[in-house]
Amino acid sequence: MSRALLLSPRAEIDARPELEIYADDVKCSHGATAGELDDDSLFYLLSRGIPREEARRMLIEAFLAEAIAEIPLEQVAEDFTTHVRQWLAQNVGNADGQG
Repeated sequence: MSRALLLSPRAEIDARPELEIYADDVKCSHGATAGELDDDSLFYLLSRGIPREEARRMLIEAFLAEAIAEIPLEQVAEDFTTHVRQWLAQNVGNADGQG
C-alpha cells in the first residue's frame, strides 16, 4: 500500500500495480492513495482562528503521525517526530507557494 500527500501544485505521483504469482495462486493489488490536504479539514481549522500555515502544519503532522505510530522503537519515533516538526516549521509556508 502506498499513501502520499501532495504538498505542491506541481507535485505528481506515479503508481504501478503489483502482480505476484505463486504456483497456481495469482494476486494483483493496487493500494495507492494520493491527494492534497483535505479542504474541509483546512476550512474547519481556519474557521476556528488558526492561521493557515499552522493549520497546514497540523494536518500534515497528523498525516505523518500514522506512519510514525508504526515505528516500534519509542526513541526512534520521538526523534522522527522532532525532525518532522522542525521540517514543517521551516518548509510548510513555502510548500504551496503562499509564503
